[in-house]
Amino acid sequence: MLIALISDIHSNLEALEAVWDEVKDADAFLCMGDLVGYGASPNEVVEFVRKQMERRTFLCVRGNHDNAIAFGADWSFNPYARQAVRWHQRVMTVENLEFLRRLPVRQLFTDDTGRSYLLIHGSPRAPLDEYLFPWLPESEFRAVLSYVRQDDLLLGHTHVPMLKVIEGRRIINPGSVGQPRDGDWRASYALMDTETGEVTFHRVEYDVEESARKIIEAGLPRFLADRLFEGL
Repeated sequence: MLIALISDIHSNLEALEAVWDEVKDADAFLCMGDLVGYGASPNEVVEFVRKQMERRTFLCVRGNHDNAIAFGADWSFNPYARQAVRWHQRVMTVENLEFLRRLPVRQLFTDDTGRSYLLIHGSPRAPLDEYLFPWLPESEFRAVLSYVRQDDLLLGHTHVPMLKVIEGRRIINPGSVGQPRDGDWRASYALMDTETGEVTFHRVEYDVEESARKIIEAGLPRFLADRLFEGL
């Protein structure tokens, strides 16, 4: 079984389409949230995901930007992010906003070998908000796993790819499809092969100029467009 892991699309349709071209033959798709926020194609991204969820094994949890846009919970956001949240609330359809509201904060998945996974955006301790960066000490990851009964933990939020293996249990972050922050502008995703147990990380180029153009034309902060080129 081949499982595609994606996260943090952030209304970047061009990046999502480029990733989808590479993962569309997978057997299952697991998304760790933040379909929207920052970018200029929120309705298109949500409708793309909704369509795939009707056709495929596609699970998705709610991220902090999904939550802020759906429920108006943007008090902790920086000014750029808050401006994007309010733009999204104006332009998104009622149906797509309702879809975001219905997304669960946690999801469970079991693969064809019986291995179990917890999907969450931030961490089990703070599902929407905690950042688990790869450079944190191992003791921090051990503490996080104490909250998890499943074999593996799948998360997003940091926009930085990560694989931690602790006593046979894995914490995996596929990085960000739509706004990487590890210095590589290309869209990020991961694949899990349940037959071999291997997790591989991948990058794919996309039409970043088009994504940036849409942000500027929408009247969103130019910073949100410029950062796409830097992967920061």
